[in-house]
Amino acid sequence: MTPGALDGVRVADFSRVLAGPYATMTLADFGADVVKIESPAGDDTRHWRPPVDASGRATYFGSVNRNKRSVALDLRDAAGLAEARRLAASADVVVENFRPGVMDRFGLSYDAVRASNPGVVYCSITGFGTGEGATLAGYDLLVQAVGGLMSITGATDGEPAKAGVALVDVLTGQNAVAGILLALRERDRTGLGQRVEVDLLHGLLSALTNQAASTLATGEPPRRLGNAHPSIAPYAVFHAADRELVIAVGNDKQFRALAAALGEPTFADDPRFTRNVDRVAHRAELTAVIEERVAAASAAHWVSRLGRVGVPAGLVNDVAEAIAFGEALGLEPVAEINDGPCSSRTIASPIGLSATPAVYRTSPPALDEHAGANWHPSPVRGPQT
Repeated sequence: MTPGALDGVRVADFSRVLAGPYATMTLADFGADVVKIESPAGDDTRHWRPPVDASGRATYFGSVNRNKRSVALDLRDAAGLAEARRLAASADVVVENFRPGVMDRFGLSYDAVRASNPGVVYCSITGFGTGEGATLAGYDLLVQAVGGLMSITGATDGEPAKAGVALVDVLTGQNAVAGILLALRERDRTGLGQRVEVDLLHGLLSALTNQAASTLATGEPPRRLGNAHPSIAPYAVFHAADRELVIAVGNDKQFRALAAALGEPTFADDPRFTRNVDRVAHRAELTAVIEERVAAASAAHWVSRLGRVGVPAGLVNDVAEAIAFGEALGLEPVAEINDGPCSSRTIASPIGLSATPAVYRTSPPALDEHAGANWHPSPVRGPQT
């Protein structure tokens, strides 16, 4: 098997639920040796069921814990704590997402681990940082609310809405991966590790991009627009004869092509619609006209017709249809894990490397499946023990 990009990197994973496990799974996909250190009760998501997979395992847990080994340790027990400290002291990377202060109480803080392991990259994931927000619970829904995302999500005349997945946790997991890799790169030069800190709120504020930028520039927070875009039109969901589709016009040339495809080429010369800024100002009138036209045929008809003239359009797929769409495009979004009597399917890593691609070696582990585990023998790059 081709060595992974992170072969030899040892990760002591004290994280649970989503942001941390998503990050460590990404590292594991590319060859890192990840030992998941769980309480005797296990990661909370082991108990978040239904749904379950064919083996009876909670699909939530399964979604972010492949390619890892599980060791159950009671940190309130002397032997369990000693083993946890041993793993941390011999790891290249430690990842934790406890509330600030918890790892300190167990002698597993960054300073404590660094004292015996100066090369360690120690990643702490919190909800709201280590200052005034240290005591706040970092639940994704809460962060979506206080972080502004819900204020711009949902129908214009409806209540604030959350994203349909724990998006902030996923974004924070990606930030953690980026921070860890940056710190490992710096360690290649200096031999020294460092602390990586990411938090859910800051990650969300960064991800608000144009919406946050407009707020800083104008002093006016954006409002909910449903599926419309604050700066582009038409860029929204429309209702065809049978189902919804999205039309995403990004420039005036595409709008002219849209007008012609709808059988109304004069739209492009209408002063209300000629330029994007005009279309945004007259969004309601434009939407009404487009809705009337697309209601006359199926969504598939319009996706095909608009695609032929270079207008971005697509069906509003459910998750099963989205996976099938990715497969039809040759993106290979689903991977197989064949490590037992029954193979399992998993969503593949979104990161494609030509020489050292992700490898799907093992299914998510049973609790304490690898009791007493030591690091896999490998040409370790980093602190030796």
